[in-house]
Amino acid sequence: MKHDPQRDDLGAFLKARRTELTLTAVGLPDDGSQRRVKGLRREEVAMLAAISTDYYTRLEQGRIPASPSVLASLARTLRLNDDQRAYMYGLAARDDYRPPRPPSHPTVQPQLQRMLDDLALAPAFVIGPRTEIVAWNVMGAALITDFGEIPEEHRYFVRLLVTDPTMRTLYADWEEVTRLAIAQMRMHNANSPDDAQLTRLVDELSDRDAQFRQWWTAHHVATRDTGTKHLRHPVVGDLYLDWNAVTWAADPNLQMIIWSAEPGSPSHDALRLLATWASDPTHAATASPRDVGP
Repeated sequence: MKHDPQRDDLGAFLKARRTELTLTAVGLPDDGSQRRVKGLRREEVAMLAAISTDYYTRLEQGRIPASPSVLASLARTLRLNDDQRAYMYGLAARDDYRPPRPPSHPTVQPQLQRMLDDLALAPAFVIGPRTEIVAWNVMGAALITDFGEIPEEHRYFVRLLVTDPTMRTLYADWEEVTRLAIAQMRMHNANSPDDAQLTRLVDELSDRDAQFRQWWTAHHVATRDTGTKHLRHPVVGDLYLDWNAVTWAADPNLQMIIWSAEPGSPSHDALRLLATWASDPTHAATASPRDVGP
């Protein structure tokens, strides 16, 4: 049978989810004895999902496809949330259909760049499924870093979070931000597990950082949609900003991340100050006061 990377990812995902469950969480008796495996055993998942242990074992090993009814049963058994369900179904897509893989070097249409540039007060950048940063505005560079100074082959948001020490200072909740970015990257690449560009990025960061390796292999997933982040900016101080991801209809692989603050709030005033600072020609060469290493 032809090797299928998506089946391998599906098996790893199922295993990761069952290791996080407890007997009491799924309604099974727990006598308190020491268990050799973390979480649920394969036979326990199979029993709860009303399938044979052999069938479930072959699913985890990536040897067989899963039927819609089995997926539905496993989703209930493993207590999957909406993002996890969507990810699982994406991995289990029919063998004779795969959505087109995102291009290696996404390009931004001029009208999208104009939209970014017209956001005078709102920091914004455009991100691809691998977290590649493909466009940004002046405020985006002033808030995060001067993306133009980073070589294109290194210009990934996840890579920036993992390899640039100043990101751990900029984001007050750096660990939460980084774990979420990794979960989003896995979610948005469910249909391209054998993508060479993604593999190179994951391999590099896994070699460089043990935390990244741990978080990536945990197989957590999340949709890139909206949220709030606390930043400690070196120029304007503390910022509490809302962010929203807007999918670009002309290329659904690209999303525009737009940051904003409640009008009249200290963070809104700080954004105005940052906009003034970023527009000063004397700061043009240092739109973000940090250096990003390779």
